[in-house]
Amino acid sequence: MEEFKLRIITPDRVFYENNIEMVEFNTTEGEIGVLPGHIPMTVIVKPGILTITEENEKKEAALHAGFAEILPDGVTIMAEIVEWPAEIDIHRAEAARQRAEERIRNHTSETDMARAQTALLRAIARISVLK
Repeated sequence: MEEFKLRIITPDRVFYENNIEMVEFNTTEGEIGVLPGHIPMTVIVKPGILTITEENEKKEAALHAGFAEILPDGVTIMAEIVEWPAEIDIHRAEAARQRAEERIRNHTSETDMARAQTALLRAIARISVLK
């Protein structure tokens, strides 16, 4: 299968850089799968699972926020946070999920609902990538 370049950059490291067959992740417009030759576009990343299909294996990570530039010959994702499963503490992720759910359930007029919902999506992404 044809390949293209994927580069994922966070503020503190180059998380991933390699030739791949396909990448899938969530955007504010829905889930997207990118293959070589994709039309050029820029998208906003929404928290969820990042799936990277290499020649002989699939890799998953928790992708939290950022944006992606998609070109026919490559994808660059500028991410706030992205984590391999081995980097995730399941107990902290479960606690974060519970806190976010409680903020949403018991919200007041001062509660930043968008922030609480994003925190919940991040926690769910972390937990899901471990399963």
